[in-house]
Amino acid sequence: MKRRTLLGSAAALVAAMAAPAFGQDEKLKIGFIYVGPVGDGGWTYQHDLARQAVEKEFGDKVETTFIESVPEGADAERALTQLALAGNKMIFATSFGFMDATLNVAKKFPDIKFEHATGYKRAENVATYDARFYEGRAVIGTIAGRMTKSNKIGYIGSFPIPEVVQGINSAYIHAKKVNPNVEMKVVWVYSWFDPAKEADAAAALIAEGVDVFMQHTDSTAPLAKAQEAGALGFGQASDMTSFAPSPRISSIVDNWSPYYIKRVGQVLDGTWKSEATWAGIGDGEVVIGDITEAVPAEVKAEAETLRDKIAKGEYHPFTGPLKKQDGSDWLAEGATATDEELSGMNFYVEGITAPMPQ
Repeated sequence: MKRRTLLGSAAALVAAMAAPAFGQDEKLKIGFIYVGPVGDGGWTYQHDLARQAVEKEFGDKVETTFIESVPEGADAERALTQLALAGNKMIFATSFGFMDATLNVAKKFPDIKFEHATGYKRAENVATYDARFYEGRAVIGTIAGRMTKSNKIGYIGSFPIPEVVQGINSAYIHAKKVNPNVEMKVVWVYSWFDPAKEADAAAALIAEGVDVFMQHTDSTAPLAKAQEAGALGFGQASDMTSFAPSPRISSIVDNWSPYYIKRVGQVLDGTWKSEATWAGIGDGEVVIGDITEAVPAEVKAEAETLRDKIAKGEYHPFTGPLKKQDGSDWLAEGATATDEELSGMNFYVEGITAPMPQ
């Protein structure tokens, strides 16, 4: 065979290997499972906005479907299997508690690409993606520390996993930086989305004198309770603008659209691979929502300066000196926490008096 023919054959092989995973006339079917309803106004709502962004970006190249309000556990495995059997070649599992179910189903369907939100277990066909929510908590913690009149701020926690503990610690550290007299009260609801429990948690915090609180739960029920009591709060996962300018004085917005569009594009062009992604403010995945006029201009400017420093990599929210709740040393002066340390965080920082759930 002539050299030119050999080169031509090699080029054809490379081109074939780089060819899109799907033909022009074949739609990529993509499934999503959500832990809450799409109308929760928070976490699931934001994931569904990202699903819609995928449809807008790729048009008739894709076809999406979703199953909402899927409990974590056995129900998640059934829902994932249902999506797999329906012909979806890419599936987004959008809650931490879907982790083991995703791994189990992925083993049975090795030709399907799975994306698991906020998890840490991967496989050849399972990727994980997360957001550095603790960066946003530093910003709203600063606002909370400035805005409290009772010097008591609160936090409604979902489950005591590292992601949530990071947020509590970050919010407290930065509230304390601007208000040395601040105290933090924590209430756990052991649910991502349960409006009744979330409202009760908000009421419990308010009864303890808390006048500004944050949440790592998905409904707007805490803000409704804050509105009744004259307390202040923050939007969680989405802007929750229906409660602005007060009690919702700012928010943390989860912007999943760029990631979803990128990963779907990689499946379409055949470049998708299993990897772990942890993006933050600088990547545009964690967004600080509008800071309303209920917040004084100087406090707003302080918060925005902190946001920008984090985005540029000039400041890490977990920078020493910091001690653990029991008084033992954690981070020395100027030292910053590693991703490995943060991924396993199971302790409160010094100053938080609430017991850490086991």
